[in-house]
Amino acid sequence: MTAIYQFKRIALFFILLTQTSYAFPVAISGQSENPKLPERGVCAHRGARETHPENTISAFKEAVRLGAQMIEFDVRMTKDGKLIIMHDASIDRTTDGTGLVEDLTWDEIKTLDAGSWKSADFKGESVPLLAEALDVFPKTIWLNVHLKGGKELGAAVARTIIEKNRTHQSIVACNAVCAKGVKQVSADVMLCNMERPRKRKKYIKNTVKGNFTAIQLLSRRDDNNLVKDLDELRSHAIKINYFYSNSPEEGVALLNKGVDFVLTDELEEMMKAAENIGIARAN
Repeated sequence: MTAIYQFKRIALFFILLTQTSYAFPVAISGQSENPKLPERGVCAHRGARETHPENTISAFKEAVRLGAQMIEFDVRMTKDGKLIIMHDASIDRTTDGTGLVEDLTWDEIKTLDAGSWKSADFKGESVPLLAEALDVFPKTIWLNVHLKGGKELGAAVARTIIEKNRTHQSIVACNAVCAKGVKQVSADVMLCNMERPRKRKKYIKNTVKGNFTAIQLLSRRDDNNLVKDLDELRSHAIKINYFYSNSPEEGVALLNKGVDFVLTDELEEMMKAAENIGIARAN
């Protein structure tokens, strides 16, 4: 074997080794190399919905641009099993179509205009698939994934989150039936308890007992005991979302009391207020 031939074999080996080493971390990005996520801040409710059509790619991009530390959005399943971003059970309010999501196929929904209802500037904006929306978000912010459906939806969303390597940042907010579908796929997908009894004390007790990652407190429900309730939740390392506030002054007060993320429709003003108390915008 000549020296030149040996050199070529060694060179080829190192080229293959370099390519393999590079490909492996990329394939599991978000699982083995979890980015640092914000400890607290502002949650963009359905994206930047004050200025953009809610639950659309443009609303999500604007929320990212403004530096939101968490973005909330809603997921439903079409008649043919596709996962779309839509709050209402019907498409009537936010598109130029009509009917229930569960009665329509993706082919019937994907060509609809989901932007003109907000402004002519957004004419032609479409309803996004969950997979498309996930591709828009940086891996350094929290995703508040609110599910509107049952066990089948929970399982499908969990699979998509895992496939997209978004397990480290996605908190799936759903009811008990939907949560069973999530857990059926993976115990690693984080859950927010959305089964709210009338009394907040019971809600907190059930959340702690169920070993949930997060809770989403409702505005004005037993807020006279809010500080005590927040202390209880923090003692169990449960992330605290608060739904919701559109007042910068109230939002700052909630953050100062110990709420982790305040959901808001008035994103730009709330971001400024949070920044004024030392909460840096997300990169």
